[in-house]
Amino acid sequence: MPRFLRPLARAVTYTRWLHLLCSSVIAFVFAMVYPGLSSPSVGAWVLIYVIPAPLLLVLGAIPVMRRSEGLQARMMLFPGKHARVAGTGAEREISVAPSASWRDRGRTSAWLVFRLFLGLSVALFSGQLFALALELTGAAMGERVDELSVLPVPEAPWLCAAAIPFALLFLVYVVAGAGWLTARTALVLLGPSGAERLAALEERTEQLLERNRIARELHDSIGHALTVAVVQAGAARAAGDPAFTDRALGAIEETGRAALEDLERVLLVLREAEQPAGSRPTLQEADRLLDSARASGAKVEVTVSGPLETVPGPVSREGYRILQEALTNVLRHCGTVPVTVTLQVADKNLVLEVRNPLPPERGSGHGGTGSGLRGIRERAALLGGHARTGPVHDEWQVHVELPVA
Repeated sequence: MPRFLRPLARAVTYTRWLHLLCSSVIAFVFAMVYPGLSSPSVGAWVLIYVIPAPLLLVLGAIPVMRRSEGLQARMMLFPGKHARVAGTGAEREISVAPSASWRDRGRTSAWLVFRLFLGLSVALFSGQLFALALELTGAAMGERVDELSVLPVPEAPWLCAAAIPFALLFLVYVVAGAGWLTARTALVLLGPSGAERLAALEERTEQLLERNRIARELHDSIGHALTVAVVQAGAARAAGDPAFTDRALGAIEETGRAALEDLERVLLVLREAEQPAGSRPTLQEADRLLDSARASGAKVEVTVSGPLETVPGPVSREGYRILQEALTNVLRHCGTVPVTVTLQVADKNLVLEVRNPLPPERGSGHGGTGSGLRGIRERAALLGGHARTGPVHDEWQVHVELPVA
């Protein structure tokens, strides 16, 4: 279809037209009362434009009016899924929340007055063009009709017949232009205020933080369980000892059961179920992590100083996940090497350090994608602490400090 004919085939052209005509109803109601629609003068039409404006200014101050106008604008001014066509998503820029401030009320009042003036102008113009089309049709058929519009009618019948489609096309293009102007104005006057945009950004940030937290939980718990299972299975197959195989299978079973519990907790969060944060493991339950690592063949030495039970719940839970990820990285990238774990509570800080020797072939680091190490740094940063990860001489070190105050 040629580009200049597209407004004729777009449904939104006619929904915007209807939106404008609806806004002129209140003006015609006033006009029927005074001065009447039989033969109003130019001054009377000025009054018809002006008289409803104070009422609209008052209506705009009602908070729910903004929601009503926003819903109408979304449905009638913008194409989208509700119209079963591919839209641009611009309708989401129209607020459907009640006015929360006098600035919002003022913008709503301005929108109502703008919609009245433009809608009444489009309604009068549409009436004149329709009347002209009827006059042209009568003149083209050789009949004399009463003057319905203020626009001139050619005398030649063939010229009248040729002018009919041009008059209707001109009307559609004017209506399309007025509808476009109305949609652009709606984005300005009915768009979200600064407070609403800030609230939306905060909600989006909360959602992203929650998704990142869930991703870290899955990465740490399930990743740890799979790493331990792979290491245990490989060691059992290489050992060829039935007793060692039984112990390895027991460790795999215990680790898998713990991973299933962690997975169920995460799934409950995804299902928006009520799951208290206190049900997540803390550093006081770190023995099962250490036992799991030892069962995989790693030699783990632990040094604990200070009362772990005094560490606040959020810090202790995140510390547990950090320790879990650090041990998982050791088993995944370095194998069953000696590991030194230090947990120290002192000077209003929790210090967690994990060290292990680097294999000669991986002297530059643990390798991998780095998502686990990034998760460690993110957990520390969210609690106001900091984390250092990387090689120190011939060892790999994870050093984390978290405030406990």
